[in-house]
Amino acid sequence: MKYFSFIFLFILISCGNKEDILLPKSDVTVVSNVLDHSPIYVFYRTKGKDTLAEVNKRNEIISTSWIFNIDKRLPLRLVIPEVMKLQERKRNEVAHKNELAENYYSYADSIGKNLAFLPFTKVYYKMEKPKSGVVVFFDKNNEIWVNGLILKKDKLENFLNEFLKDKSTNYLFCFAKDLNFGSYVQDEIFIQSLKIENKEEFVD
Repeated sequence: MKYFSFIFLFILISCGNKEDILLPKSDVTVVSNVLDHSPIYVFYRTKGKDTLAEVNKRNEIISTSWIFNIDKRLPLRLVIPEVMKLQERKRNEVAHKNELAENYYSYADSIGKNLAFLPFTKVYYKMEKPKSGVVVFFDKNNEIWVNGLILKKDKLENFLNEFLKDKSTNYLFCFAKDLNFGSYVQDEIFIQSLKIENKEEFVD
């Protein structure tokens, strides 16, 4: 697929106007191609001093994989509640349920110069503060906190790889509600590299 200059995704909507989404970017491709999919768009909007997330899911087909094209400037407090609603709808579907269908975030691989996709079907979001366990917190400045200490990603990876061997410890990933979606995707790519299945993620 052609690389999008300036990391824009352009969408032609029914009225003939051209919309754009500024996609997140990373330097790695997690998934390069998704077959049998339908798109969901979340646009960045402003109204006065307020930022709004406008969801367009007119092309969604419940039995297909869904690709979420989300503007990277949007804060998680606006994005994740919309994602949760759509996830819940798909998980509760009975008549047209497809066990092979996945959910993906789209982003641009700035090294491979292609559109790439990040699966998140098995991520369960909660809009609250974690109440127990060891919390790995990504703040709005994209600093990472663990037990009151700031860790860089390379140090965090070593820390988690060591302590995840202890299956009795519950590690929870929490993101600041004002963290932008572009930074979140980069963090999520890193977290998924740790191979943690069916994880909970919190936004607070």
